[in-house]
Amino acid sequence: MSDDSPHSNNGSKQKSLLKNIIQWFSPEPKNKDELVNVLADAQNRELINPETKLMIEGVLEVSEMKVRDIMIPRSQMVTIDRNHNLNEFLPIILESGHSRFPVVNEDIDHVDGILLAKDLLAFGFSSEAGEFSLKDIIRPAIIVPESKKVEPLLKEFRSNRYHMALVADEYGGISGVITIEDILEQIVGEIEDETDDEIEEDIKLLAGNVYNVRALTDLEDFNEYFNCQFNEKSADTIAGIIIGQLNHMPKKGEQVSLGHFEFKVLAADSRRLQMLQVTVDKKHNVRGKLSD
Repeated sequence: MSDDSPHSNNGSKQKSLLKNIIQWFSPEPKNKDELVNVLADAQNRELINPETKLMIEGVLEVSEMKVRDIMIPRSQMVTIDRNHNLNEFLPIILESGHSRFPVVNEDIDHVDGILLAKDLLAFGFSSEAGEFSLKDIIRPAIIVPESKKVEPLLKEFRSNRYHMALVADEYGGISGVITIEDILEQIVGEIEDETDDEIEEDIKLLAGNVYNVRALTDLEDFNEYFNCQFNEKSADTIAGIIIGQLNHMPKKGEQVSLGHFEFKVLAADSRRLQMLQVTVDKKHNVRGKLSD
């Protein structure tokens, strides 16, 4: 029955991400396994590239996850004590590189609110900011249960325009924290920004004809550096080429030969390739640099 039917209740619940994706395909897959097979077939026929396939699979996984599956546990939370003055907690903010901090009173189970690091700028650069008071600038803390589904939480993050929620266990204690970035990384992979650890060079010569290459190196850059012509229409990164060749997510230690190159997986998780070792045929001429 279509949504335009008089029996559609005129305000039926929005279809889940999973249902929306299923409707993109014809004939309709009957379950998630069939949908994954359709995606694999679409990749094989070059209708979608490997990165797109992984992203859709990430959406499927998120649709089944609960907050407890991806939250940052309380032992790793960076918090601010409401009884400390600015000079005491400012080093914590600078060292962590985070932008949002739960403000606790007595212990982590008593959260008064959320401090946004940007709200401190006025007290460093404005002569009209007045006397600093932490309680006057913290934002309300959003608390969600561990059992909450991740998909509706993402919608709440977007619609209510907040980026962090505290996670409570069944007894009301704080068991962790979750951010909108944590959810998005389940779909698109790790999101690196200027506050992350120093990013290694995408391509690094180890010795002779052996290189370490970040798996998410742009395929165009890889082709230019190594003087090769992997198909840039079939993938955006060198990881996409490897995954497309194997037709599965490679594991650490797995190897594959393509043309003049021997690829070995140095680091990977269940969803993403991270680092590759690339050994180049000694007869192949490598340019060894990228254009400015």
